Amino acid sequence: MAGVLPDIITDRLAVVFCGINPAMTAATAGHHFVRRSNRFWRAIHLAGFTPEEILPENDRTILQYHCGLTTVVERPTARADQVSAQEFTAAAAHFERKITRYSPRFIAFLGKAAYCALSGQRESAWGSQPGVFGGALVWVLPNPSGRNRAFSLDQLADAYRQLYLATGLNQPPT
Repeated sequence: MAGVLPDIITDRLAVVFCGINPAMTAATAGHHFVRRSNRFWRAIHLAGFTPEEILPENDRTILQYHCGLTTVVERPTARADQVSAQEFTAAAAHFERKITRYSPRFIAFLGKAAYCALSGQRESAWGSQPGVFGGALVWVLPNPSGRNRAFSLDQLADAYRQLYLATGLNQPPT
């Protein structure tokens, strides 16, 4: 039986990556992006966020790189398209309070669905968004799911690299 997948988050991270909701496999395993077909860990490594590809069972080490993980909707599903508009609406206030409480510089939505549902927009562009969410700058990235065939791994890494550069994590400390 799948449970709730715990957030990996702490105060004032550079970026919190935000999935739509946990996959059943991730919730069962207790680790984010556990399916080998999911390209999240490879994409953030290739983008520069981590010096090596993190294994899903070591997902908490992402905090060492000033990054965190969360989902908008806590209910695990087999596919992200099984999350209803009502679930996004019901989760919105709690989710915004969470982001406000932890104060990341950026919130990066993995896919347009959650961001559009939370912002009330029908459509959004990829990349940086106008305004803030919970005090964080908003970025929309392609979903790294293996089911997302619209983006190759190289295209994912390029999109994620734009966020990495925006965070300033690539700059030496001053």
